[in-house]
Amino acid sequence: ETEPLTSKKDVSDCSKGEDCKENGLLVRNPKSALRLVEDGNKVHPSQGDKGEAAQISNGYSGVQSSAPCNGEQQLMELEDRETWSKKIDFLLSVIGYAVDLGNVWRFPYICYQNGGGAFLIPYTIMAIFGGIPLFYMELALGQYHRNGCISIWRKICPIFKGIGFAICIIDLYVASYYNTIMAWAFYYLISSFTAELPWTSCTNPWNTGNCTNYFSKDNVSWSLHSTSPAEEFYTRQVLQVHRSNGLDDLGGISWQLTLCLLLIFTIVYFSIWKGVKTSGKVVWVTATFPYIILFILLVRGATLPGAWRGVLYYLKPDWQKLLATEVWVDAAAQIFFSLGPGFGVLLAYASYNKFHNNCYQDALVTSTVNCLTSFVSGFVIFTVLGYMAEMRNEDVSEVAKDTGPSLLFITYAEAIANMPASTFFAIIFFLMLLTLGLDSTFAGLEGVITGVLDEFPHVWGKRRELFVLGLTIVCFLGSLATLTFGGAYVVKLFEEYATGPAVLTVVFLEAVAVSWFYGITQFCNDVKEMLGSAPGWYWRVCWVAISPLFLLFVTCSFLSNPPELRLFDYDYPYWTTVVGYCIGTSSIIFIPIYMVCRLVVTPGTLKERILKSITPETATEIPFGDIRMNAV
Repeated sequence: ETEPLTSKKDVSDCSKGEDCKENGLLVRNPKSALRLVEDGNKVHPSQGDKGEAAQISNGYSGVQSSAPCNGEQQLMELEDRETWSKKIDFLLSVIGYAVDLGNVWRFPYICYQNGGGAFLIPYTIMAIFGGIPLFYMELALGQYHRNGCISIWRKICPIFKGIGFAICIIDLYVASYYNTIMAWAFYYLISSFTAELPWTSCTNPWNTGNCTNYFSKDNVSWSLHSTSPAEEFYTRQVLQVHRSNGLDDLGGISWQLTLCLLLIFTIVYFSIWKGVKTSGKVVWVTATFPYIILFILLVRGATLPGAWRGVLYYLKPDWQKLLATEVWVDAAAQIFFSLGPGFGVLLAYASYNKFHNNCYQDALVTSTVNCLTSFVSGFVIFTVLGYMAEMRNEDVSEVAKDTGPSLLFITYAEAIANMPASTFFAIIFFLMLLTLGLDSTFAGLEGVITGVLDEFPHVWGKRRELFVLGLTIVCFLGSLATLTFGGAYVVKLFEEYATGPAVLTVVFLEAVAVSWFYGITQFCNDVKEMLGSAPGWYWRVCWVAISPLFLLFVTCSFLSNPPELRLFDYDYPYWTTVVGYCIGTSSIIFIPIYMVCRLVVTPGTLKERILKSITPETATEIPFGDIRMNAV
């Protein structure tokens, strides 16, 4: 293998087991099944082993493909493909993607709602047998095949290529509402640069007669219709939902939120426009800063009066909850959406790794950091909720009624406002929310960018900056509906329906395609080529059976019991459920459409069409010393 391909070594000088040059070809001994062309970019089975080489890992005999060899293009793409400047850039990017706003608000709420400390048992089980194996699988796929979410299927199972297009649509849906939540945080951040935070009093223009300040020095009476200053600031000044009658009357667009979102997309564009070389440096700030702030807030919360009440409420186990099916469903959904397989991000990020990078170790480290961050975030939130309960002289359960973003923008914001040095803590808290969201946005858009650029290299390969600009403009325009006065209702609808069941379906089909069609043996051999050792039986069983069943379980549970949506005092009408399912279906519909189109345009009988469509059509180039080899 180390012999230069232009060597003048004569064939007669070759002994058994050596590589010989014959007619311009570097030929392995007669027992070999590989023949390397002189430019190192094509592989053909030797004459004696054609039947063996045509055997496909999924158990079917390979039909000779009519697709032309494009090894020269693959080699050029492999050599030109950028890689991470440092290993730590990749780790921080993956951690920044996995650790997002949901770790701060969703996990603490789901934990105390589903049995407190007892919830950690199903959460850990679902992580070990479902979330982490899928996380590892995507990292290994991306690193070995070095392609984005669309073109990678040519090397795995071409008929499933529609999965890549579905992923891109899902990522666009996420970008259309997720960044709006960051715009809310940005509005809070700007509003925090005052001596007195604007959500501490009832004397502002947006306040109503029902506004009641718990923490005022005067004796106040709390009635059924009373609202806090923090709630009115959030609903009447930031969102302005009182100017909308619901989803059928969203009202006008908030120019303040529009400017906030425009600035956010500007930051996003200049962070990712040059590729992972630049975004890998930005995440040094966006991925590490939240941990500094979490530590500061944890120390501050632990010193507040009544903090122990919140911690006790957070962790007190309710073992009876473990008998409820919905607790296990919530645990599975939480670990899945927290780690984030199925969005094309892990495939994209891993594709910029060096071939022999230890992605197994990366998967364990990043998934563990993500789960621990969720757990610690619960202490950050509930120490403050315990303080609120102490000040109000109420039970923690009454204080913790808010869920989702309201937990951060109403309850936690109100608690911060009544702490000493409230302005400082408000600034760093909302800055933390902003950085948590930014690196997740970097990742989501990078999944789309890498997928499209790898699929259409001749169109966009040298025009990345222009494509990223167009993509950010499309995402900004797609977010306009969430910037209206009723935009919060749209965000809630998209969050529940546009991504949940669609991503679960995508990852289920991805696991089936890799384990059952591409072949678990072939996939484990790929991992062995990268890491030097094949995955053990535990990983094989998870990929073949447990993880697909895990995904099927969560998907069926969601479809059989769709969530009843309610936000503030607005109950979503029935037709919004139909609209929600239509939005979710609009992405995964690309999977069966592509399958049908693929079978129609492929020549041959139905059996031959199916065999060709499930047979990898493009070889994967792997580094081998100073030359490149095609894996067949």
